[in-house]
Amino acid sequence: MKGVGSSLWVTIAPDAPLEVVHAELARLFEPFKHMAGATRVVLDTGVCVGDDHRHSQIRSYLKDAFNLNQIVTPLENDGGKAKRYRMKRSSSNISHYRGDTMVLAGRVRSGQTVQARKHLVIMGDVNPGSELIAGGDILVLGSLCGTAAAGQPDNLDAIILALDFRPIQVKIGGVVAAGLPAAGQGAPEFAHIEDGAIIVDDYQTANPFKRIPWPVIR
Repeated sequence: MKGVGSSLWVTIAPDAPLEVVHAELARLFEPFKHMAGATRVVLDTGVCVGDDHRHSQIRSYLKDAFNLNQIVTPLENDGGKAKRYRMKRSSSNISHYRGDTMVLAGRVRSGQTVQARKHLVIMGDVNPGSELIAGGDILVLGSLCGTAAAGQPDNLDAIILALDFRPIQVKIGGVVAAGLPAAGQGAPEFAHIEDGAIIVDDYQTANPFKRIPWPVIR
C-alpha cells in the first residue's frame, strides 16, 4: 500500500490466498478505520479484463469491514490513460502482474526485489544483494551482480541475459546454479538450461534464437 496523489494504492498479488489478503488488509486498514469514509482506494488485484470475480470479493470485503465507499480500479483511476510513476528509493519490493513484460530503467539496489509476472527487462545495473524474479526471461542491459530467477516456477526454456554477467546465483525453473563463471569478456552473456544444467554462453556466438526462421512470441 502506498500513497498516490490523494488516494491509497493497494496492490495485491494475484496468487495470494484470500484469507491471507483479508488478514493483511485488516492489519493495514484497522489503525485508521475511523477515517475510512473519506479514504479513496485504488485496488489493483492484477486481474485480466473480464476476470473480476476476485477483485469483487476483495472490494466487498473492504466495504463491509471498513465502510470504504470510494474503491476504484487502476483503469477507473486514470480514465483509461496509462500513467508512469517514479518509484521511491525506499521501495524495496517492486512487483508487476498486469502485463507480459515489465521494463525498469535505473539501478536496482541492494535489498530490493523486482518481480514480474512474465518477462523482466532492466535498463541499468543490478547491485549485489538485490533479487530479480520473473515468470519468463530476464534481460539486464547493464551489470547483473545480484541473484536472478527466471522461468518461475517451471519454465525451463527461459534465459537470463546481461551485458555484464556476474550474478551471485541464478535459477531457471527449478534448476539453481551459484558462482557461474563468465563465458567471455566484454560481450553479452546468457544463462540457459542445457542437458538439465545451467550453463553460460556468449550470446553473440551461441545465439539461441538464430535458427528460428520467423519471429515468435515468447
